[in-house]
Amino acid sequence: MAVHPGKVVHPAGALRPGKAARVVFGETMSDLADEDPRVLVLDADVGVSTGAAAFEAAHPDRFLQMGIAEQGMLGAAAGLATLGFVPVVSAFSCFAVGRAFDSIRVLIAQPALSVKIAGGYAGLLTGMTGKTHQMFDDVAIMRTLPNVSVLAPADEVETAQAIRAMVACDGPFYIQLTREASPVLFAADYRFEIGPAVRVRDGSDVTLVSTGVQTTRVYQAAEILASRGIEATVLHVPTIKPIDEDGIVEAASASGLVVVVEEQSVLGGLGGAVAEVLSSRYPVPVRRLGLPDIYGESGPNEALLDKYRLSAGAVAEDVQAWLRQPPARRTPADLEGADRR
Repeated sequence: MAVHPGKVVHPAGALRPGKAARVVFGETMSDLADEDPRVLVLDADVGVSTGAAAFEAAHPDRFLQMGIAEQGMLGAAAGLATLGFVPVVSAFSCFAVGRAFDSIRVLIAQPALSVKIAGGYAGLLTGMTGKTHQMFDDVAIMRTLPNVSVLAPADEVETAQAIRAMVACDGPFYIQLTREASPVLFAADYRFEIGPAVRVRDGSDVTLVSTGVQTTRVYQAAEILASRGIEATVLHVPTIKPIDEDGIVEAASASGLVVVVEEQSVLGGLGGAVAEVLSSRYPVPVRRLGLPDIYGESGPNEALLDKYRLSAGAVAEDVQAWLRQPPARRTPADLEGADRR
């Protein structure tokens, strides 16, 4: 398991504001095109929203505007990959995965073509667009596909490195990118690798596992818990597939109690992946916090995070309440998120 030097990434409350992943996407892809003539970006008419417009401005001859036709766009990307290009597809996650899944499965995943899919506007915070544009199951769907690797970086530092890593690596990738600016978790000397999970905090009372931008909130929740006398290990999982089984087992063994927190459905995502690993290799109580079995809704960011118990304060409260329960009351009913409606 990769452990960040010093283990505690920042002092309590020191996470500074950072860029949105979509901004980093446009910047990084533009730089990569300067370095590699094979790199192309295909856009589904959402470039201003996803950051792909920055690539278009820098490399108009390498930018393919495919319109609102995600299925055809994924098919075109597959064809370009067979010709030796490195096509990076940019669309909202709800359309890239939800609308074009068959194209991904048959044309990209089955032949293991080197197409990189950037799913923008992932998760709950999608700029007041509401349930049609919110997708909470893209990770659950994409991790079931053989040959496809799935990434979810936490901040601007890791996002830039993860994009570079997937472009340099052969095979199909899905990377989950969010809309809103997020705090910076990692220092400039951090080095992302495809595969390893990263322990960003040590503690012996409970192990918190998260991915993507939600890890920054979980880290802040751990600092709140520490102020209440509860020390949490925090494990960040930027590579959801292939998942770091050894890293998960090692982090779980630090406390013997695991809480998985994700800005995704509690059904099938990171929580499901962690439960699969631990049930076979290190059975311990696991609680999954995330979106229950629902569709989303419009609302201000902070209001949505509070309502669905994903803000740092809400996560800290729910973890503390669970730890107060006698072990016999930590039943499977607690794991399903049914009480999170």
